[in-house]
Amino acid sequence: MQHVRGARRAFLLSLSLLSACAASEPSSGSAADQSQNGVLGNYLVGRFALSEGDSTTAANDLLKAVAQRPDDPELILQAFVACLAAGRPEAVKLARQLPDSQVAQLVLADVDIKAGHWSAAEQRFRGLPRQGLTQLLQPLLLAWAQLGDKRVDAALSTLQPYVDNPRFRGIFALNAAMIADIGNREEEAGKLYHVVETDVSEPNLRLAQILASWQARTGQPADAQKILGGLPTVAPELGIAMPSLLANVTKQPVARPSDGVAEAYFTFAALLRAQEADEFSLIMLHLALDLRPDLTAAKLLAADILVNERHPQVALHMLNDVATTDPIYPVVQLRRAAIVDRLGKADDAMRDLERLSHDYPESSLPDLQRGDILRMKQRFPDAVAAYDRAIVRDTLPAATDWVMFYDRGVAEERSHQWQKAEADFNHALELSPDQPFVLNYLGYSWADSGHHLAKARQMIERAAEKRPNDGAITDSLGWVMFRQGDAKDAVKTLERAVEMEPEDSTINAHLGDAYWAAGRKVEAQYQWRRALTLNPAPDDAVKLEAKLNTGHVGAVLSGQ
Repeated sequence: MQHVRGARRAFLLSLSLLSACAASEPSSGSAADQSQNGVLGNYLVGRFALSEGDSTTAANDLLKAVAQRPDDPELILQAFVACLAAGRPEAVKLARQLPDSQVAQLVLADVDIKAGHWSAAEQRFRGLPRQGLTQLLQPLLLAWAQLGDKRVDAALSTLQPYVDNPRFRGIFALNAAMIADIGNREEEAGKLYHVVETDVSEPNLRLAQILASWQARTGQPADAQKILGGLPTVAPELGIAMPSLLANVTKQPVARPSDGVAEAYFTFAALLRAQEADEFSLIMLHLALDLRPDLTAAKLLAADILVNERHPQVALHMLNDVATTDPIYPVVQLRRAAIVDRLGKADDAMRDLERLSHDYPESSLPDLQRGDILRMKQRFPDAVAAYDRAIVRDTLPAATDWVMFYDRGVAEERSHQWQKAEADFNHALELSPDQPFVLNYLGYSWADSGHHLAKARQMIERAAEKRPNDGAITDSLGWVMFRQGDAKDAVKTLERAVEMEPEDSTINAHLGDAYWAAGRKVEAQYQWRRALTLNPAPDDAVKLEAKLNTGHVGAVLSGQ
């Protein structure tokens, strides 16, 4: 829908004032002059390095350009962004030359905060525009600055109108609760934390840590354990950190006003990430980490963004200095292993995961991740062995553990251990009966082998109800119709699947088979030829060639 995309573009453009990331070329002088003195060359190299995630090189080259043309506002702006991303001290000097940049003012506010100049920081925060998402950030920063200036009442008064408003109430109530908590207003803090609990149905890691800390410090250890214990249901990888999270539950996650400012930046960054505004989110995370280098949740979010932007090496660097004493250190190590594997260093990733498996013998997650790496590399018997270790450690499988049995079932099926695979798929469905991926995989496997066709169709139809726009599941539905001899409906369904996944060789081949069964011979041959151009597996390519040469579809029943 174009109007939605247009609204999104307008939103991002409005944020460009905040981020100071507008990219334009140096503003004065001809291109020939700039090339001669190196300004344009340094600028272009710096911009390219920044786009590649190499903020150190970007900062070096853009600072050279600024030195050659010190009065060019565009060069100063770009050098500032690069220095901020690289954590360079020059960012502060450049920020002082950018009075119209909101991010520059936030950098200078961080400087004021670290120097204990809370009134100066408050004045800078007051200059933020109250529009778009910044209307959420500005009152949070103001309130924390007022707390830093030892004005607890003023801070709580600043947030009260927002706590009374249903929109974003949970965020404002949480910050007000933390302010009251730090300000020794226990009764008020308790009421505000209760507002947060009732307003948020599914807490994330930071919210759970903050709420559980309050509960543990005020004589509610069972409630603290309950809220932390529910985290793996939302984010299974947090299961490995549960012992350390519980051991650190009485530690106050946000203990100082400067921590609160960093938390506000982090909250804003998470909201921007949800809007797919990754560049702006990273800037907020840099600001958070400038005030609080040990905010590991911010590092994890930044690493996720960097991986998403195809800068895995930079993401890895972001996670390298997390302390072993951090409660979520093992989660960071799991994430690091995934990035190392993404960098093509699977052996290193496997060694890291083996070490984690040794250090955290109660957790199945390191072995589960090892199995995933081996499965993706088509080392299916080795993957099964890794999944075996993971499942042995998980003595009380929960509904969220369906994925272990599903993944092992896939590896078993690919290594020709069908009876074991079938048992694992059924076990996964016992844990989570409506999982569309399991319903589809088991249903398709039955259909492909010609077994339990009626039950297979029912399962795939349930999967399609859950994921109606999934091309693979739609293909499975068409394929089971074909196997049941329903060529007419198979054609219609497989045509939809091809529309969803036009570059999938298997789906195109299936449509060719359905066309042939429906008597549409020319269209069938066209689809088979097209499937051959889409990089089919070697065995499938042989079957496609055989069909084209003989016009015989019997081969389908022996293994498409």
